[in-house]
Amino acid sequence: MSTSPKKIINELLVDVFNHILSIEQEHLRKQGVNLSMNEVHVLEAIEKSEEATMSNVAKRLRVTVGTLTTSINRLVTKGYCERYSKLGDKRKVFLKLTDDAYSVLKIHEAFHDEMIDAVIDDLKLEDNTVLIDSLEKLTEYFKEKY
Repeated sequence: MSTSPKKIINELLVDVFNHILSIEQEHLRKQGVNLSMNEVHVLEAIEKSEEATMSNVAKRLRVTVGTLTTSINRLVTKGYCERYSKLGDKRKVFLKLTDDAYSVLKIHEAFHDEMIDAVIDDLKLEDNTVLIDSLEKLTEYFKEKY
């Protein structure tokens, strides 16, 4: 009995996703970073938000503000981010990264750069426009759908 393309694609996507997270977590640990991948991704979302409010960061991560609060509490305790409000408006809570957070994000970005360079070199992908087009379409699909 042959395996359906749907099942193969599912297994490949899940496998690639899990491998990347596992390898990245190990890489961060070796660099002395004691944060979960979720915490690192929260830092990244704060950095990439134009206006890093709790609601904007939660929206970017596709989680509730309550869920984000749990992560932010841990990151504040660990010294990776700070909360603040602007004068006159205590309702809006802003998030600010610390120097330690920026250090982690540099390690995180370097890992991604190294990983992509290795994949391109090892699999000779720099000229593979079909794969690149397919990945772009896949990314667009997930952005639109979710």
